[in-house]
Amino acid sequence: MQTDTSFADFSAHCLSRVERILDEQLPQTGIEPSRLHEAMRYATFNGGKRVRPILVYASGLACSGQPEQLDMAACAVELIHSYSLVHDDLPAMDDDDLRRGKPTCHKAYDEATAILVGDALQSLAFRLLTNGTESPSAETRLRMVRLLATASGSRGMAGGQAMDIDAVDTELSLPELEIMHIHKTGALIRASVQLGAMAAGGNESQQNHLGHYAKAVGLAFQVQDDILDVVSDTHTLGKTQGKDAAANKPTYPGLLGLDGARQKARELLDEALDALAGFGPEADQLRHLARYVVQRVH
Repeated sequence: MQTDTSFADFSAHCLSRVERILDEQLPQTGIEPSRLHEAMRYATFNGGKRVRPILVYASGLACSGQPEQLDMAACAVELIHSYSLVHDDLPAMDDDDLRRGKPTCHKAYDEATAILVGDALQSLAFRLLTNGTESPSAETRLRMVRLLATASGSRGMAGGQAMDIDAVDTELSLPELEIMHIHKTGALIRASVQLGAMAAGGNESQQNHLGHYAKAVGLAFQVQDDILDVVSDTHTLGKTQGKDAAANKPTYPGLLGLDGARQKARELLDEALDALAGFGPEADQLRHLARYVVQRVH
């Protein structure tokens, strides 16, 4: 991957690469239990934007990493993300029928299968992080496993989902809303950036600056999600529009107003770009990705 590649070409290359490797690593549907393996593939290959794997590759590129050093981390974060969406859509959670314009996993199969799909995708993610050649080293891969486990657990994504459930029908302050989303959405986005830097052998200064970038981008992603839930439509989003408002969940537009939420997204974009000030053209894909996060329409 070249630093001077356009963002569209870079994203397409990353998406193609990670989907090829996911196809190799996910069990084939002819292997028993075939229905579970079919559902795992259904949940993974459903038209996702693959933002988190692209972050892994872009962060690794910023630290002079090679794609083969980054592949397993890119696949692992996408598997964790896919598992989280399957569980989020369940009746006990968000109770949604659509995901990326298709029936959610529990609708296409059944609730028990969807729960097992999430369990199996999560397990596979951690197994992939233990795969690899001499680079990254076994010690680095162990640190990566620890990082992803923390980002996925009660002090990260799962904890954020618990906060989100507890926040229904309550009013949160802006700091409380940010803490919730730093966990729920931001933790895995930060992990994607950090895993890319670690796998590429980034130094402490690079990893610190990329951590600041990732925190801002993670919050910006959620702010834009909240905005789109208000201004977009179900067809464009590929999921039920207005779901958060209907469930009386706290959102950035609900707290700040639509214009205030848009201003917040712009501020977070500036913060993310400022964090990359010490990097040269090797971080341009991260810059492009930050702009994409706040300009996307679905």
